[in-house]
Amino acid sequence: MNKSYLIGLIGSGIGPSLSPTLHEDEAAHHGLHYVYRLLDTDVLGGDVGELVRTARRMGYDGLNITHPHKQAVIPHLDELSPDAATLGAVNTVVFTGERAVGHNTDWTGFAQSFARGLPDVPTRRIVQLGAGGAGAAIAHALLTLGADRLTVVDADPEPAVRLAGELGDRFGASRVRYAGREELPELLGEADGLVNTSPVGMAHHPGIPVPAELLQAPLWVADIVYRPLVTELLSQARAHGCRTLDGGGMAVFQAVHAFRLFTGREPDSERMLAHFKEIVHA
Repeated sequence: MNKSYLIGLIGSGIGPSLSPTLHEDEAAHHGLHYVYRLLDTDVLGGDVGELVRTARRMGYDGLNITHPHKQAVIPHLDELSPDAATLGAVNTVVFTGERAVGHNTDWTGFAQSFARGLPDVPTRRIVQLGAGGAGAAIAHALLTLGADRLTVVDADPEPAVRLAGELGDRFGASRVRYAGREELPELLGEADGLVNTSPVGMAHHPGIPVPAELLQAPLWVADIVYRPLVTELLSQARAHGCRTLDGGGMAVFQAVHAFRLFTGREPDSERMLAHFKEIVHA
């Protein structure tokens, strides 16, 4: 008899998430009994640590963690994978016996999506918006993929300065720096690409993170938000002739890696991509 799985997603404003159907549909192809629950902190209250402890007591096998808890969850875990420890951010928790082990599948998910969706774009100068848990993972991915110069911009300078310093220690100080929002016009005038890792553009946080007039070809623009799939940022970028990458690929590939961690089964990424396209356009 196949094992049954109980998985949850902890985050704020996660009602539109497609993670439950993505995971449950793939599990059905493997003949698994697999239930994926949304644990929305806006609805349930409490802190992320309390939810992790409650999920463990209730027999959950694992959790995904999303905005804004990817860094806050770390003190409540027993162990971190090497990637999660390096990035200081967790998006996947696996309960193994009495231990809660944190992993990060965001950076590999984004790297796979970027290589697939924008395989031939220049990466000499990239501007990244956001320095939170997702930002740490995406910055690591961009530098691993070969970005020559990454500039991190965040409304709150403290985490951006800290992230730039940590990345500089790992990849070399000449490859990464922090900049204030007032520098965006100059930065984007010289940049090859812009990546939004902030929550601005999500269904729960509508808007555009930069003035639309700064989005001019040949700049390419990537957004990790996937609900909605075409954010205002991407819509404006396309209107100005920019190549774009939406957040769908990252959503799927990080789910592929998380599903593997939860079940030990090898998911079919092409099937999950096809299923994502079906449900997002339904």
